[in-house]
Amino acid sequence: MTTPPEGSGNRDFVKQSSLYQEFLAEREEILKHKWIESERLGYDIGFERALLDWIRKHRDSWRAARRAQLAGSAGQPPAEPAKK
Repeated sequence: MTTPPEGSGNRDFVKQSSLYQEFLAEREEILKHKWIESERLGYDIGFERALLDWIRKHRDSWRAARRAQLAGSAGQPPAEPAKK
């Protein structure tokens, strides 16, 4: 079995995928959270701590808002919020 050569076409496909775009948007939010919390505490809290803290405190609401924003920009009605 052979693998396709690593070309710019493969990289472009990945970079344009919706999954990768969501990853980048989420990563940006985590980095913002890291900066804010590091400034508040007076030292660099590191990416892993920021990631875990952001997931625990903000991920669900961020994802819901992101889905609503993307649905609104696509002309679709916003998705129902997840029930707990």
